[in-house]
Amino acid sequence: MNASVSKNDSLFERAQRTTPGGVNSPVRAFRSVGGTPRFIIRAEGPYFWDADDKRYIDYIGSWGPAIVGHAHPEVIRAVQEAATRGLSFGAPTEGEILMAEEICKLVPSVELVRLVSSGTEAAMSALRLARGATGRDKIVKFEGCYHGHGDSLLVKAGSGLLTFGNPTSAGVPEDFAKHTLVLEYNHTQQLEDAFKTMGDQIACVIVEPVAGNMNLLRSTPEFLQTMRRLCSEHGAILIFDEVMSGFRVALGGAQSLYGITPDLTVLGKVIGGGLPVAAFGGCADIMKHLAPLGAVYQAGTLSGNPVAVAAGMTTLKLIQAPGFYESLARTAKRLTEGLSAAAKDAGTAFCADSVGGMFGLYFAAEQPMDYAAMMKCDKNRFNAFFHAMLDAGVYLAPSAFEAGFVSAQHDDAIIDETVKIAASAFKQLT
Repeated sequence: MNASVSKNDSLFERAQRTTPGGVNSPVRAFRSVGGTPRFIIRAEGPYFWDADDKRYIDYIGSWGPAIVGHAHPEVIRAVQEAATRGLSFGAPTEGEILMAEEICKLVPSVELVRLVSSGTEAAMSALRLARGATGRDKIVKFEGCYHGHGDSLLVKAGSGLLTFGNPTSAGVPEDFAKHTLVLEYNHTQQLEDAFKTMGDQIACVIVEPVAGNMNLLRSTPEFLQTMRRLCSEHGAILIFDEVMSGFRVALGGAQSLYGITPDLTVLGKVIGGGLPVAAFGGCADIMKHLAPLGAVYQAGTLSGNPVAVAAGMTTLKLIQAPGFYESLARTAKRLTEGLSAAAKDAGTAFCADSVGGMFGLYFAAEQPMDYAAMMKCDKNRFNAFFHAMLDAGVYLAPSAFEAGFVSAQHDDAIIDETVKIAASAFKQLT
């Protein structure tokens, strides 16, 4: 092979022969930003290396799970030990009990919890449970929030669908979508109006309390408080999708930051420590509608996989170290403040925000508060910035509509190096 030919290019060309678009999750294809995706061969701490053995400072962290850093020695050891005992049994294990107990301890709104394998599976199961428990069909979601690729939820969704400028999905029957009411994020009056009109038909409201799939977007306290009040008044179930924010923005998730108790919570990413584990749980009265106790069916062959649970449990223990979240939040804030200052020096319209270990970058003069404002951010300028950073060894999310993540291994020196690289990148934009 010609030494000048990138292995990433060769692998991408090869992948497209057998995989749609050459990737197994759309945002990885780089179609929003252009160019060739990087094929990763290894990762350690705050870094990963591509097929050409180029090192990058990683700010996606497997889209959130790598909160303690890549290949943490204790997590790797737990996985290796679990693997020696067998990879999967299709029968209960004590590890599942330990994880359920840990989640219930750390997230007080969760009295009973069911382990599954992906955030999509957890969200779609929570919706089915809400409908089964209430006997109602309609659900409320918010523009730009992404809750996985379940049929009822691919209506004005975020994440990869925003990346490709396609807020809905082909293959979703109109009969499914008609039961989904889509409201604007952070607009309380629309919630009031929806419940006034059809409150007795709404099974649930599902929301990302800290949105991460149309970039990082904070809920206003009033927005969530109104949601909680209306659900209680009308007998609807409030579902917090904390697949991203759970154990990311705080040990108790976004619900602990806002002081709001949802009826059901959807979790993922961090609880798997890099392996496929997700969960949904909540008050016992609702969870008891699940089979085998109730009539709402949900099952999974690999749910509670012993190797994945070992990785997740070890991660959950590590993040309970004293000062862990204070340090993580300081790191994310140091990054966003440094980037904002560098952009200002370069005369670039830019702002940034962080919550816990999540952050958002916006090529706009003011921080967006809803989907419409987010869509007005300068996507072309983001794309140019992304490639300038990538060329210099900093890997950001390859989309203007995804949040970023720091880990416990991103120290001050790494943040300062990133800001220095960004300062040069911002100047290139002008």
